[in-house]
Amino acid sequence: MPQGPADASSSPSSSSSSSSSAAASVAPLLRPEGWALLEALPPYTGPDAAMALGERLRAEGAPAQVVAAALTQSRLRARAEAKFGPFAAGMLFTAEGLEQATRLQVAAHHARRFRDAGCTRVADLGCGIGGDAMALASLGLGVLAVDRDEATAAVATVNLRHWQDARVLNADVLDVLGRLGEDRDDGDDVGRIDGAWLDPARRTASGRRVLDPHHASPPWSAVLDVARRVPATGVKLAPGVARDIAAGSGLSAEVQWVSVDGDVVEATCWFGPLARPGTAASALVLRSPERGGSITLVDDEGLQTPPAVGSPAELGTYLYDPDGAVVRSGLVGQVAALVDGSLLDPTIAYVTSERLVATPLARAFAVEEVWPFGLKALRTRLRDRGVGAVEVLKRGSAVDVEQLRRSLRLEGTRQATLVLTRIAGRQHVLLCRPASPVA
Repeated sequence: MPQGPADASSSPSSSSSSSSSAAASVAPLLRPEGWALLEALPPYTGPDAAMALGERLRAEGAPAQVVAAALTQSRLRARAEAKFGPFAAGMLFTAEGLEQATRLQVAAHHARRFRDAGCTRVADLGCGIGGDAMALASLGLGVLAVDRDEATAAVATVNLRHWQDARVLNADVLDVLGRLGEDRDDGDDVGRIDGAWLDPARRTASGRRVLDPHHASPPWSAVLDVARRVPATGVKLAPGVARDIAAGSGLSAEVQWVSVDGDVVEATCWFGPLARPGTAASALVLRSPERGGSITLVDDEGLQTPPAVGSPAELGTYLYDPDGAVVRSGLVGQVAALVDGSLLDPTIAYVTSERLVATPLARAFAVEEVWPFGLKALRTRLRDRGVGAVEVLKRGSAVDVEQLRRSLRLEGTRQATLVLTRIAGRQHVLLCRPASPVA
């Protein structure tokens, strides 16, 4: 039986409509009868089946509030399988917490950083539903998970119930920060922390997304203060963060961009012993084994900037579209070196080469034709070649892709890939086809 909110250390927290809604959807499940009903539900198959099930349960005498909470949780568990796999079936979620939660495979990489750095007890500051805390605890690390929202802290308590050395504290992260790294003998485990993980809130109370880490909660200044108190500190950031975010802080740091199956999901700044010596930026590309596996790239100061082609005539047989994590980390040059290639343009992250190399770091395309961009010429060429469906990629182009699709009026049966980009400073179109299975 999972623990309820009373089992977690608590302190007053601010309320809002979203947190009140979350509390209402979770609280009934923290009692034995609510948890039993949730565990007895069949797998979620859709809203119609859920509605019929709810009517039947209420007719059988189950309280409406408990039924509503259980059905909501069943739906969230089904959605959570994409991030937590089979573990989702035994977890609790809030809608907002699930949206912000770290994928379990990414959290596992976070946890290994702390373990490999020799940390023994990590504070997860802003723990949300507890995904990262679960990964840390599963490696045998002690965990103090902190969240200011009472319902979220209760959910994290349930999700961490299997680990005895994991504790949830319902408190404001800013109130806890001042106690980190203190040498205390009063039994306060905050002072025994030797690693810190932060996932600052990147939405305002109204729900507006915050991209600047200086305006997140806690703000970047507080993150740097934590890193000075607890050298082994890591912080999750939005993918659009600047590569030099930690410059001028006086701290050794590595910023790593992470992608999962081609989607850039986060940037992470690692401080002190969690950072690779001499590495300012890196990319972690996570793919399934059948799609090329996972690989890590680190910056190489000795690697020269790859050359760029001088004209379309110099274009190679193959075009490589680097993974987004590679692009954001500024490591496209390593892809060019891997395939013996050149850039299409000094400022564009496309690589051209005569070699076909299977790699999870980039998608490879065979280039069939290239010509200067023009809508009329593009429409004519696609019609003449029987193209009826296109995947459109672009870098360095201001063309509205959806408007372009409507303007093309395609009618053929062939599929193709269009790449809109610059070559030697001029806008061009490349007609391509996948050269190999997507890595």
